[in-house]
Amino acid sequence: MPRTLAPVFSLLLATAILLIGNGLLGTLIPIRAGIDGFAITTVGVIGSVYFAGFLVGCMATPHVVHRAGHIRSFAAFCGLASVAPLIHALSSDPFIWGLMRILTGFCFAGLYMVIESWLNEQSTNETRGRFFSTYVIVNLSALTVGQFMLNAADPGGFALFAVCSILTSLALVPVALTTSVQPMPIQSTRIDVWKLYALSPVGLIGSFVVGLTNAPFWTLAPLYASESGLDMSGISLFMAAAIIGGAIAQWPIGRLSDQMDRRRVIVVVSIGAALGEIALVIAGSGGSVTAVMLAGFLFGVFGLTLYSVCVAHMNDHGQSESFVAISGGLLIVFSIGSIIGPTVASIGVSTFGIASIFLVTATVHLLFAAYTGYRITSAPALTGEQRSDFVAVPFTQVQPLPTELDPRASDEALAPEEASETDATAR
Repeated sequence: MPRTLAPVFSLLLATAILLIGNGLLGTLIPIRAGIDGFAITTVGVIGSVYFAGFLVGCMATPHVVHRAGHIRSFAAFCGLASVAPLIHALSSDPFIWGLMRILTGFCFAGLYMVIESWLNEQSTNETRGRFFSTYVIVNLSALTVGQFMLNAADPGGFALFAVCSILTSLALVPVALTTSVQPMPIQSTRIDVWKLYALSPVGLIGSFVVGLTNAPFWTLAPLYASESGLDMSGISLFMAAAIIGGAIAQWPIGRLSDQMDRRRVIVVVSIGAALGEIALVIAGSGGSVTAVMLAGFLFGVFGLTLYSVCVAHMNDHGQSESFVAISGGLLIVFSIGSIIGPTVASIGVSTFGIASIFLVTATVHLLFAAYTGYRITSAPALTGEQRSDFVAVPFTQVQPLPTELDPRASDEALAPEEASETDATAR
């Protein structure tokens, strides 16, 4: 395994550095916004525009890389992304913060598309699964480390923003010094969202629901934890508990979904996520730090695993050559949900309190469970021969899916293709 990963070590190292910094920044921003007196709705909007920038970055990056190449594009994205944390520290203007979050989302979409296309260039059908698994481990480990770095300094000061900027700049070093051959320019894949809906309504709507419900958690949960009585150490533990819950549950839930109609698992996971969100509401008003931690862990177990099952269900209805187009379409729908979610969830906070964001997301999860239950009764399940194997999907606030590295896709599948027109019975 070490010999297999040696050619991509520098890229994985850059990924880890980037995610530590951006994981820290994602939690630091709502905490600092609360210290600076931003309204909760304003914090929600700031969280939403990050995903707007991310969506634009996904669309623009292939053109940037085609023009400048991978290393120079990566350097440009790193340079711009490292500026944003410093401007957050220098200004307390919500409008400026919103612009910086758009810039950060745009840059990180580009950074990760460059890394993933490069990793894919170094992989084959035989090694892509190992690359993917290592990539998932790096994502989860680095994001967890980023949460604990919140304790390194006062979030009301300059130091933590400087650390985020430093880490983003440092990520450029392993990429700039890599001896790996630069891959071919990133190809744009034609994506037809309506065709994907026809392929699997549950899979496509599920991706939208995950964006609608998970983005408010990443954006507003640190403020919820703070108002629940947790100090900085407690907030980092709370966020890490959710991440660890999702990491632990990915494989058992995924393997269970391989044994039955995935839509039944989606119903159970959606209800579990709603119960986790209701537990967050109850724990937030109870004053028990332990209860808040356990509720965060419970949400992570279900809320942060739903996307992987939805992706697997959608890919059950496609063919290997359509996995990249399917993943790209789900990413777009996820991003649209993420743009809407934080703003909508934060609207009622001034009246009902910050825990009300989880009442909103719990309602969404329950409605999705009901819709999925309806689809189970109206469309038959696929047989075992028609299904693909479950693959765990990273669930960070940075990006939900490394499209290029999906081990279900063959080498031929990574060429630009139009989405498959496979007619599936179970949708």
